[in-house]
Amino acid sequence: MTRPQKRKDYTPVTVPWAATPTGEPPTIQRWAHPAVWTDRMLETLLQDKVRGGKWHTLFDKVFGEKNLLASADKVLDKQGAAGVDRQTVKEFHEHKREELQQLQQQLRDGTFRPQPVRRTWIPKPGSSDKRPLGIPTVRDRVVQTALVHVIEPIFDHTFHERSYGFRHGRGCRDALRQVEELLASGHVYVVDADLKSYFDTIPKDRLLQIVQEKISDSRVLELIQEYLNQGVMEELQTWTPEAGVPQGAVLSPVLANAYLNPLDHHMADLGFQMVRYADDFVILCRTPEEASQALNHVRQWVEQAGLVLHPEKTHIVDSRAKSFAFLGYSFRGRYRFPRAKGHQKFITRIRELTPRKSGESLERIIQRLNCTLRGWFNYFRHCFWNIFRDYDSMVRRRLRRILLKRHRLNPQRLSRTQRWPNAYFTQHGLVSLNEAQQRFVQSISTC
Repeated sequence: MTRPQKRKDYTPVTVPWAATPTGEPPTIQRWAHPAVWTDRMLETLLQDKVRGGKWHTLFDKVFGEKNLLASADKVLDKQGAAGVDRQTVKEFHEHKREELQQLQQQLRDGTFRPQPVRRTWIPKPGSSDKRPLGIPTVRDRVVQTALVHVIEPIFDHTFHERSYGFRHGRGCRDALRQVEELLASGHVYVVDADLKSYFDTIPKDRLLQIVQEKISDSRVLELIQEYLNQGVMEELQTWTPEAGVPQGAVLSPVLANAYLNPLDHHMADLGFQMVRYADDFVILCRTPEEASQALNHVRQWVEQAGLVLHPEKTHIVDSRAKSFAFLGYSFRGRYRFPRAKGHQKFITRIRELTPRKSGESLERIIQRLNCTLRGWFNYFRHCFWNIFRDYDSMVRRRLRRILLKRHRLNPQRLSRTQRWPNAYFTQHGLVSLNEAQQRFVQSISTC
């Protein structure tokens, strides 16, 4: 492999999100599941013609044969872990027809009951802390998916346009693009807010009240309530959390968004520029006074909603003088970097892939490295341009240490760089983040 030639007219730049082509989010008609939502139902939803503002007859659509089949296919495609019953995705697939017939009958006659979720703990990115993750059974994931197919369009129709998390055709880049545009327009004072353990602290009774504002079908409400009261099993002990929605459950993102939706509209009605992705949100203001007012309104709303703002992680930032973090990026003035935790996570992963005593071939090590490098660059390609060169140097330095150990060369007698120049790793297929960023810049400039 030959080293790509650098363009002589290339000037290092940082690509803004606005420069990346994007389209409008898909309409509900495009993603609402046809196994549930007919054209007539969609017309009723989108034109706000539902009688009394509430949907009445929905439960038969949850256990509809086509809906359950489509839901099962989604769950099986994701190849998730087994729940407390130890039934694997493969085992469910082997008896899919019988399993779905049983689920349909149990839902129809009212004998279906969710099983407890299996709790496991996973590391928080860039931290020694861990967060809980609930793993429902395969059967429960199928039923929850079928339930989401029914209720998601109802709630998404009411969601604010500045809500970007867990929604069709919206994502982190859209939220980051919005933040960048607001900063460029002079909204430099940022309310950086953090909801403490949001998913674990949502009051169940108030969440159900929000659901009841849109849905009156008693059996749908009962099924949602049963999932909210689902037990948790950890080390052979089972208990029922007093608050919150299970993290890892298919149903949780829709319900979590529904609970914060009133905050989105409340802040917008007051004239504040708020951008939210799930429970992570910032409010961008033009003056310190406006930011202070925004924070006071958020505090009042959060307290009334039974939630808690993290006292140490919630503050007002002048982004021209101090950085603030949002969705993995750290913003300061016109510069953008990976936030400290994300940076440390990336460094740790590179070290894991390049142990000095690795017995793998260089080609295999580079192959594994490239998967991590490409994934990281795909998300952080909008960072300040010179960080990519520094990361490249660190990766090559790690690889030279492996080769030096393997060949038992004396570093005093032979320079590592002379023995294994940058071109050597390029020839072996190593991805260069710096060159990837150059190609990205050039592709944007030709659009």
